[in-house]
Amino acid sequence: MSSTHNVPKLNDPTLLVTLPFINGSFVPLAAGQDTFDVLDPVSGSVIASCPDQGVAETTEAINHAAAAFKTFRKTSPRERANLLKKWNALMMENKEDLATLITWENGKPIADARGEVAYAATFLEWFAEEAPRLYGDTIPSSTATNRVVTLRQPIGVAGLITPWNFPAAMVTRKIGPALAAGCTVVLKAPGETPLTSLALAELARRAGFPAGTINVITTLANTKEIGKELCTNPIIKKLSFTGSTAVGKILMEQSSSTLKKLSFELGGNAPFIVFDDADLEKAVAGAVMCKFRSSGQTCVCANRIFVQEGIYDKFAEALAAKVKQFSVGSGFKDGTTHGPLIHDIAVKKVHEHVEDARQAGANVVVGGRKMEEQGINFYEPTLITGMTKEMRIFKEETFGPVAALFKFKSEKEVVELANESEVGLAGYFYSNDYARIWRVAEALEVGMVGINTGIISDPAAPFGGVKQSGFGREGSKYGIEEYTQIKMMTFGGIGELEE
Repeated sequence: MSSTHNVPKLNDPTLLVTLPFINGSFVPLAAGQDTFDVLDPVSGSVIASCPDQGVAETTEAINHAAAAFKTFRKTSPRERANLLKKWNALMMENKEDLATLITWENGKPIADARGEVAYAATFLEWFAEEAPRLYGDTIPSSTATNRVVTLRQPIGVAGLITPWNFPAAMVTRKIGPALAAGCTVVLKAPGETPLTSLALAELARRAGFPAGTINVITTLANTKEIGKELCTNPIIKKLSFTGSTAVGKILMEQSSSTLKKLSFELGGNAPFIVFDDADLEKAVAGAVMCKFRSSGQTCVCANRIFVQEGIYDKFAEALAAKVKQFSVGSGFKDGTTHGPLIHDIAVKKVHEHVEDARQAGANVVVGGRKMEEQGINFYEPTLITGMTKEMRIFKEETFGPVAALFKFKSEKEVVELANESEVGLAGYFYSNDYARIWRVAEALEVGMVGINTGIISDPAAPFGGVKQSGFGREGSKYGIEEYTQIKMMTFGGIGELEE
């Protein structure tokens, strides 16, 4: 059985675009070209069909981006900033339609989708402000007659691969700094959620970006082949990817043939730690936001929740009460707090993790079942206590609405448990002891730490991980640097003042 729901009509129907965007135009379906269906995760019905592009179309897009780069790189930072500001304004003017597309193809509740659109737009605003601030340096030379200066230049054509879980924000977080730096881009839209990417491309066209600066490829069946082309084509000078660690390793190996500059935001296994001295109410609220936002389908959501033994039972009871209040259903339905997972493969993995914990002796306090009465992509928000490090959830990213609670005794013990992972994207903890806050924050082997908060995403903050969670940073003043290269210039023969 699948749910049905009423999808609001778009205020601007022309934002429902199904065609790839290359060299300033939406490319019609070629004769005999394959297509793929974009599915509504709530009902399983087909929303639209998009061309299943391949290597040839990707190469064409790369060539157009290279041609556009020759002139776009010469635009002033202020010109690029003004274009980004126009795009930002158009996003906010069409906020409701973009949110509708996100909820329709991704499934998240409409309130969350509206929040994502606003968040996504802030990256365009942020990097519009960063564009004029790509400063170089003046460096004192070790030779008295020399002067040394550096400047930052755009690296070239950037290949971007974005995921389905944030169909708008992951696009702008990559495209924004690339364009601000003076690069042109070829974006492979996520096969599950391409419609948001294409709507953003239409708004970029309206904003006045020159033809070839932004190109969007659509595919589902040819994802591997297109990924390889972006990695191996020598015209692409920079590759940015958000996705799994396993895929990141493949892309890194493929990119070695052309020694591209890379930035990867890969898998996570975030620890969320609650110490005895924490504010219980705030810690529970933080856990709800951190674990269950987007039904747990975020790379920085809490995967392992460690609670100190003195507060464990109270925390579990309070969190269970919150989880029981959730309302699961269509993202367009009033009162829905949590929507479906993206597809049945995601549901299968979540259920396997829950059953593994149950069979190993953990207690499923809330949830723990597929919600087949809602549809094949729904899973009940779940709380499990009595977790141990031998269970799969400890070692693997669940990417679903399952809060797994582990009990610990000491600060040293929990930091060792938290760091017992090959990945290190984000970590969180709640404590009111300022000395402990410094000790634990410095000891956690992650790229980002949330202290007494469950939300760390901010365009002003550098986003990225350590270990096998990747490298490079997105957002912040560092994000634009990923799309630049430093050029040093030495001026010789300066000498003394002439008589």
